[in-house]
Amino acid sequence: MQHELSEIMSILKFAGIFAPLFFILLHMMRQFLFLPVGLICMAGGVLFGSVYGTLYSIIGITLSSVIFYGLLKKMPKYLNKFLKIKQKVVGKRRPFSLGQIAILKLVPFIHFHLLSLCVLEMTKSFKEYTKASVVSNAPLAFMYSTFGHYIFNLSIVWGLGIAATMLILFHLLRRKEWIVKWDDFFEKEKSVAKSA
Repeated sequence: MQHELSEIMSILKFAGIFAPLFFILLHMMRQFLFLPVGLICMAGGVLFGSVYGTLYSIIGITLSSVIFYGLLKKMPKYLNKFLKIKQKVVGKRRPFSLGQIAILKLVPFIHFHLLSLCVLEMTKSFKEYTKASVVSNAPLAFMYSTFGHYIFNLSIVWGLGIAATMLILFHLLRRKEWIVKWDDFFEKEKSVAKSA
């Protein structure tokens, strides 16, 4: 991972005044290059500093989310496939809150666009989706841009402490109400009646 980070940084160093633009474009093309979001945010933090690295990362990640939104709206067949995959991965549980999605985006091995799909399901319009994407992407961009270079040197104790803190926050930021659809509620009664 450090090798990929040094390659990204060497490419962006030679971009000169266009480095922020190339960095934002790299965020938008990230999913096609199979690069983790955190890795690019770390490169932004090292190259541009924590403030500008965070800002450019928020812009790039949000534009990537907007492209994902546009592609799924243009191709509803793929949206249905992604929803089925999400159903298999997440299952029938309460929907995530925006705070929970922001925390899950901090975890490097959880698929970024699966979480963007969760944001898509909880919003009703493009404007609302964009706002929710910015809010859920900001902690990711800030954490990896500011503290990204420390991640390689984390001890096991610190790593476990951070993981425990994230689990507590994940629980505290859950949705407090639970909406059950009529058909889902009576689905068990139907299956019990058929078996009897």
